[in-house]
Amino acid sequence: MIGLSPAMAEAVTKVPAGNRHVEQPAVPGASKRRTKAGKTTFENKYAKVRDLLANDTALIGKIKSISRQYGIAPIHMLGAIVGEHTYNVDAYDRLQSYYVKAAAYAGNSFRFAHEGMSVTDFVTRQEFSSCEAKSGSYAIWTCRERVWDQSFRGKSVDGIDWPNNRFSAVFFQPFYAGQTFGLGQINPLTALELSDLVSKVSGYPALDAADANGVYEAIMDPDKSLAFMAASIRMSIDDYRKIAGMDISGNPGLTATLFNVGNSADRAAALAAKNRGRSGADLILPEENYYGWLVNYKLAELENLL
Repeated sequence: MIGLSPAMAEAVTKVPAGNRHVEQPAVPGASKRRTKAGKTTFENKYAKVRDLLANDTALIGKIKSISRQYGIAPIHMLGAIVGEHTYNVDAYDRLQSYYVKAAAYAGNSFRFAHEGMSVTDFVTRQEFSSCEAKSGSYAIWTCRERVWDQSFRGKSVDGIDWPNNRFSAVFFQPFYAGQTFGLGQINPLTALELSDLVSKVSGYPALDAADANGVYEAIMDPDKSLAFMAASIRMSIDDYRKIAGMDISGNPGLTATLFNVGNSADRAAALAAKNRGRSGADLILPEENYYGWLVNYKLAELENLL
């Protein structure tokens, strides 16, 4: 199990359990449209993934084991799986189906690129030079993501009109925008960011953006996908402790929210900025979104699965 550094063990504000919102925040239209197109409902999708978890003791065992390795409570992983399969994709009936789906991608040739330019060539541009001094996959790729937002997203640079879209959607999703994969529904860019942590804790080989097949193999495989999910949750908890001075480890709805929206370091920094000069009861606490709200609302039921 990984541990916290001394700097991260300093006193922080413990965020209480439960939802800050009395009613569920609005669910995005895209999620509603996907669900309607599948001729189902959020309630049915939730019940399906809940039943999958309830009937798959092997999967629950894997979740518990991997959670221990990353030093998080298994309910955080359970919440993220439930959120993804309620609002983003429909659950398969059993874990084995995820292995079959992963095998269907094996042998295919993928490349992370936009309009013929590979991402590995793109990040050699001088705008990204400050990122090269960063240490570790998380720092390097989150830096590159930030540079994209600041210098390229929706802008015309060197005669090229760059899309007003997320870095991950432009360069890392060759099938269609918004595509994520596997049991953990991990985005390829997220996998690259978490590569060092997963390699250290789980022993899987480090990922390389030049080897898109290797990245897809990692996020499609259920076992590896669970490791990346745990690493993502671990990182979001650490980011909020280190950057915002908030301990969110007792609120699965918040970790599920961050798993859904990503960019935990930037979000923690934004919260820290809002709280500058505040203390005690005046502190602004992080809030769950629609996805995390469901996890907290169903928490007792989900905890019974463990």
